[in-house]
Amino acid sequence: MQDQQDNRLAARAFIVATATLGAIVGFLLGCVLALPLAENQLKIYMQRVSIQETASISEASNLLDAVSHSAYAPCSEAELGYFRELVFHSDYLKDAGLIRSGKIQCSATVGRPVQPVGHFTAATVPANRRAALTSLIPIHDSSLNRSGLERGGAFVLFGSHIPVVQGDLPIHTAIVADPAKVLPTSAKTAPATSLNQLADGVSLQGDALVARHCSTTLSNCVTASLTMGEARRGEPVALYGTAALGLVTGAFFGFTLCFLRRRSLSLDQQLKKALANDKLDLVYQPIVNLADGKIVGAEALARWTNPDGVSVSPDVFVRTAEEHGFVGSITTLVLRRALNEFRDVLNKTPDFRLNVNVAAADLIDPQFLPMLDEAVRQAGVSPSNIAIEVTETSAANQQEALESIRALRRMGFAIYIDDFGTGYSNLSYLLYLSVDCIKIDKAFVKAIGTDSPSVAILPQIIGMARSLNLGVVVEGIESESQASYFPTDKLRMYGQGFLYGRPVPAHEFLPLVGIAADQPALAAETANGWSPIRHGIPTAIAS
Repeated sequence: MQDQQDNRLAARAFIVATATLGAIVGFLLGCVLALPLAENQLKIYMQRVSIQETASISEASNLLDAVSHSAYAPCSEAELGYFRELVFHSDYLKDAGLIRSGKIQCSATVGRPVQPVGHFTAATVPANRRAALTSLIPIHDSSLNRSGLERGGAFVLFGSHIPVVQGDLPIHTAIVADPAKVLPTSAKTAPATSLNQLADGVSLQGDALVARHCSTTLSNCVTASLTMGEARRGEPVALYGTAALGLVTGAFFGFTLCFLRRRSLSLDQQLKKALANDKLDLVYQPIVNLADGKIVGAEALARWTNPDGVSVSPDVFVRTAEEHGFVGSITTLVLRRALNEFRDVLNKTPDFRLNVNVAAADLIDPQFLPMLDEAVRQAGVSPSNIAIEVTETSAANQQEALESIRALRRMGFAIYIDDFGTGYSNLSYLLYLSVDCIKIDKAFVKAIGTDSPSVAILPQIIGMARSLNLGVVVEGIESESQASYFPTDKLRMYGQGFLYGRPVPAHEFLPLVGIAADQPALAAETANGWSPIRHGIPTAIAS
């Protein structure tokens, strides 16, 4: 018990470790993914800057034409009203008016000042005579620095070239002549010469991502930046999503490794230990006569729950025992215990048969027949009450197996061919071995009432059994319609399935055939009124 607890604690610790490692790897991956996402956001923002700049310059050019061709007296109230109307209907411009020698004479914003405002020098004078002006301050407020355009004494003043930042990233923006001056205050600023040499786009400067767009018309650049930490924090989905995914993946990976390790490395050892300690359970499923619904036999079935409390499928643990060469131990345990538990039934009911499954490896084991003979003699039962179930493949393919089956027949045991119709096509072995009964696989029964081709095979199997005078056990019957499909005239037809009862332990099965069990649990249950329905057995069978 202590070893099991230690193993469980070690497995849990391993799963926690892999989950933690997965979360760390996922977080680091999220950090890596956050940077290109933030870079893409900066690029998108710069595209918006470029689009807005193009639209504002186009609007400014049209407004310059309108101001230049004013039909009103210069700086008159009528012209100022005209300028205000132009600005009011514009999207990107904040002022328009007349300028002479770098000084504003009048505008929509300041009207007609007593003294001309400022002294502004054009930064560039291109061939189209449209000059760019910087740091225009029409009302002596330095916080309203704007760029503008001037042509032929008319000027227009831009609003901000910087669109409103959208999204979760705290992008720092500015319009400056020297883009090297605009970096987040928390960033380690790279040398200005290095930044000024950058082409338009996004680059890593110190611990900040920096993007810029320089105007071909105005003598300034729009710069946007954010620190690496801001870029990571601004992408919570990439950061924490990948961390959560890494956590789940790591936990699943750890659980899978523990599960596979336990199954692949220790399943055979656990099974051997269970056999040595007699830890396999036996259950019995009724076999009934389809003609009258009476129980005429039972199939012994092995069940195993591993030390972790997990029920292991018989297909799994029997195959494991076969692969590791000790399936005979399972057969021996099942046979000896079943004979011991059903001794009274077999002695008091001569027509009752106990079915025991035998693996192909058992048939070629020289120790199998002597063990079987000794077990039957010790139990004091007749071999005719025991049916040995062998698979169709093992009954037909190996010469040694065929010899063992013939020897079983000579010893008086009944031979049943299990899962009939699923494996071997040459049926001559049925006559050669003189088998007593065939068991129709449940796959054929499930096809009843459907369009499956399997249904067409059933009449052929039944006809063959009738012609060879073989008994037939139909497995997997779960409904009355399935049971009524099979004829019972001139044919020994038996049924097995949930309709007639689920597999139950011996102390629950024995009262069905009128035998009182010695187990205290059975005695108490019988005294309290044992219910076949409560245990999955129809009352018609229990009567």
